[in-house]
Amino acid sequence: MPVYTCTTAAGTLTPAVKRSLAGEITRVHSEINHVPPGYVNVVFSELPREDVYVGGEPGAPLLITGWARRGHPQRETTRLALAVSAAASRISGVPRDRVLVVIQDSPARSAVEAGHVLPEPGEEASWQGAG
Repeated sequence: MPVYTCTTAAGTLTPAVKRSLAGEITRVHSEINHVPPGYVNVVFSELPREDVYVGGEPGAPLLITGWARRGHPQRETTRLALAVSAAASRISGVPRDRVLVVIQDSPARSAVEAGHVLPEPGEEASWQGAG
């Protein structure tokens, strides 16, 4: 269900760091939004260094965009963004001031996974039986 895209300049993150970061994003999202870890998708996108700028200058930020179903309490979404940001900096070594985390949401009915419209938060049990 949730999708996290981690965008960096090529070579910023090693495969081991990617694996560790994906695991931690999965753990944090699963814990805060109460979904099984197997539902969490993490994708890494690397761009050529000459294609990444911060403030108009070449840079190497770590940009993490997450998508989740609308309906989770805002306080929890803020806690999620803070936890992902802290983990990203700690695991990657990218300074905190170069990590940006944005959690976007939309109605569950706007997404389809495994051929089924996603359930509203809290209605996952009935959805699991639909497969």
